[in-house]
Amino acid sequence: MYIKRNLEGTILKYLNAREIIAITGARQTGKTTMINHLIKNFSDAVSVSFDDQNILRMFESQTDDFINIYIKGNKYLFIDEFQYARNGGKILKYIFDSQKIKIIISGSSAIDLSVRAVKYLVGRVLIFNLYPFDFQEFLSAKDKNYLKIYKENRKLVEQFKDVEIKIGKQAHKKLLYYYEEYLLFGGYPRVVLEDNHEAKKELLRNIYNTYFLREVRDILGLIDDYKLNNLTKALALQIGNLLDYQELSQVSGYSYPSLKKYLNFLEKTYICRFLRPYFKNRRTEIVKNPKVYFLDTGLRNFIVDDFRKLDTRPDKGLLLENGLAQQFIKNDYKFNFWRDKKKNEIDFIIFLGNGKTIAIESKAYLKTRKFGSIEFFKKRYPDIDVYLSYQDINQKIIDRARIYPVYFY
Repeated sequence: MYIKRNLEGTILKYLNAREIIAITGARQTGKTTMINHLIKNFSDAVSVSFDDQNILRMFESQTDDFINIYIKGNKYLFIDEFQYARNGGKILKYIFDSQKIKIIISGSSAIDLSVRAVKYLVGRVLIFNLYPFDFQEFLSAKDKNYLKIYKENRKLVEQFKDVEIKIGKQAHKKLLYYYEEYLLFGGYPRVVLEDNHEAKKELLRNIYNTYFLREVRDILGLIDDYKLNNLTKALALQIGNLLDYQELSQVSGYSYPSLKKYLNFLEKTYICRFLRPYFKNRRTEIVKNPKVYFLDTGLRNFIVDDFRKLDTRPDKGLLLENGLAQQFIKNDYKFNFWRDKKKNEIDFIIFLGNGKTIAIESKAYLKTRKFGSIEFFKKRYPDIDVYLSYQDINQKIIDRARIYPVYFY
């Protein structure tokens, strides 16, 4: 069963452009599946993988033979697992400059492609990220009928105007059911397509273990990786919170310079995203410490070993917040958070790209009709509209903030 990816339209748009297309993303997000699906209808396309040592050796040491076999007579060349080529960037530059062929490469790490390829291909390469499924892709795999309802309403939400979502209680209940599954088990394609919950957990275990076997040992050369494992678990327990570098250093056993190095590694290998603060006044607002979110809540829940239903878990609010963050990441929104030194906070400041900036606050519960943080934020930034993310559809507007169901952001 093939699930259409949102990135496909972008790839097709540039398929006839001269530049090399580089697709990065975590393992098992479907990079190979997507590209092979796109080029399968082309008779003049060839796909190879550098997992095959014979092909890799030919590319590295007998490049002219590689050209004669895989490039001559073809219009498109897809190279999977490109990061395994030691001098891949130099060789690809030679092929790009000497041959008329559209090249698409993929790799499982932004670090790998940057080191081995991109630095040699400045002006010759376009880079795109393929993440685990967002919620729309998740629904595409689960239920086409509710996908239609979702897409029709989400178009209204994306306008970020005072539009009212019209969705029935039964449809809302079903969409919440699907969204909870999405939050608990995440968006890795094989996990989504598996219905059995225990099997889902086992697949997540495999993804995590493969990450340490391949990414950690291949890139970092770490054999004893318990410190990185401790760091990853500590971060998983701190989603939505400001990073405390001293605490993380103590928990992991890393010195401060090493800690910064491995935090960067986790971000470049698509485990976490560190969100920077939004500020205009250094004296009264937080300007340095980032917050951490995981790119896949299923993987995060595996790391902390907690797959309980939302209403039974103490981290419900933080998990809902991380769910929004992963949606924003997967849809390429530029965003920050806001927090002042009196601990007033707005979860997300979103830059929509049309000159408009909005703020979104995630709520697990609405026990009041007034929120101090929103009031303080609106005083400082009166031109930024605030929206609330909540599970209910009965609430419409609180404290001048429009409320939309959590799954529509």
